[in-house]
Amino acid sequence: MDCFSLGKKFSKATTFPQRFLILVSEAMGDYQKLQVKKYARLPSRQTNESRFWKKFKSPIAIKEYAEVSSINFSQVAPYEFAVTSSTRVQIYSSKTHQPKKTISRFKDTAFSGTFRHDGKLVIAGDATGLVQIFDVNSRAILRQFQGHKLPVHVTKFSNDSKSVLSGSDDKTLRVWDVSTSDCLNEFTDHTDYIRAGLVSAENPNLIVSGSYDQTVKLWDMRSNSCVMTMNHGAPVEDVLMYPGGGAIVSAGGTSIKVWDLLSGGRAMHSVSNHQKTITSMCFDGSCSRLLTGSLDQHVKIYNVMDYKVVHSIKYPSPVMSVGISPTDSTLAVGMANGYLSIRQRQAKSSEVAMKKMRDDYVQGGTYKYFVRGQSHQGGEDDFRIEAKRQKRLQQYDQYLKKFQYGNALDEVLRTHQMPIVVVSLLQELIHRDGLKMAIAGRDDISLEPIVRFVVKHINQPRYVNLLIDVANATIDMYSPALGQSPLIDDLISRLRDKVKQEIKFQKDLMQTLASMEMLFAKSAAGGNHHLSADTANPLVNA
Repeated sequence: MDCFSLGKKFSKATTFPQRFLILVSEAMGDYQKLQVKKYARLPSRQTNESRFWKKFKSPIAIKEYAEVSSINFSQVAPYEFAVTSSTRVQIYSSKTHQPKKTISRFKDTAFSGTFRHDGKLVIAGDATGLVQIFDVNSRAILRQFQGHKLPVHVTKFSNDSKSVLSGSDDKTLRVWDVSTSDCLNEFTDHTDYIRAGLVSAENPNLIVSGSYDQTVKLWDMRSNSCVMTMNHGAPVEDVLMYPGGGAIVSAGGTSIKVWDLLSGGRAMHSVSNHQKTITSMCFDGSCSRLLTGSLDQHVKIYNVMDYKVVHSIKYPSPVMSVGISPTDSTLAVGMANGYLSIRQRQAKSSEVAMKKMRDDYVQGGTYKYFVRGQSHQGGEDDFRIEAKRQKRLQQYDQYLKKFQYGNALDEVLRTHQMPIVVVSLLQELIHRDGLKMAIAGRDDISLEPIVRFVVKHINQPRYVNLLIDVANATIDMYSPALGQSPLIDDLISRLRDKVKQEIKFQKDLMQTLASMEMLFAKSAAGGNHHLSADTANPLVNA
């Protein structure tokens, strides 16, 4: 290597030791390439949560006549949703995003249009204080509940559909019987407007309400009283209850609070991520995410494990109501400027199957666990096994089952006022050849009911044949003892007199029939009308 080449290879700043090391390295052939420094990747702003919620695309804006105060999704397919605005409640399709039905039979502003759990009925209140139930298909008014003096902002069905809840600005909370339209309970402990309320899905006797008096109250219908009070610290706009009924969420002011009911209403979490008042809340289909809408024009989504915001959506106007379908495929938001925003996400079949598994699963020990299956209806192609319920035996039947004939006869004579039951038992004893066993070994006190029954009903045409046999068997068995008991002797004497009287009556009847037959025979040639005299009572032959 010449000096010219060395001059080109090394610069003037290269020192002699460095030149020496370079030359040695090249000579040995182990030159290392330049190592490009790698820095840690910056965290991406796109999380799995944000990717999921950004799949709600193609927002549709529908103009209503006034602010959209309430959105409620049906819990059954096809998951339609009720939108309450101005003086009407509209039923929207989750597929076409168009109104299918319009219920406008309100005299003033409508509030809180809510589906029943089967999606067939809708309940709503209005500014006059009237609460009404409508049929979704025909839009007919099925029930009206009158009693509130001021606007009703809360209307909910109980999970058993037997009662409905209403909360009003008149500071009262009422529970109505659906079948009779009567007020079952009235709660008056709130001191300001009631704007939130629900009936526990686990126990229909428990009710939660939120009021502008800054309190959340738990009511028990069985005692008709407030059993728990929680201070939210701001006017309460909405309340939700977690599945299982162990905790509730309240929204008021700029904060949401989570209350543990099992520990007496202890506040577990308090979160404040909005800049203005939170107006509405809802859970997603799995109740693992909490959605809140606020006057700050944002909808925020919280992870209920740590109550951190996982996503936020900005809207052009203050948010008054928010709702999401049970399949997490449709997000509807109502705004103060009267616009309804609908966003759609294509749900995968695996998600639908997973949701069905979650819905079908019932945690052991809960109220729903103990009442599961009561309303199940079998399919047409199901194999049904007839289960015969074992009938509870009467006491005399139990004695018959044990072949205690005397006790069975005593029991039926003592407890049954209907003679047909006693006669039926006597007939059964004769069939079993147990009549003599039943009447044997008695004293005058225990024999008296049997003889008295025979005396009373011996002249009944339906029982006469059987009672003659019973009377003959009794007299044959106790004839040696006659004359020893005044009680039995008196009954036997009455029986003899009654039999004689019946025989005389039968003889007179036969003579009358014979005379009438002769008259008919003379008056009608050919004898078309004949009365037979063979209708003699067996007492005559006796």
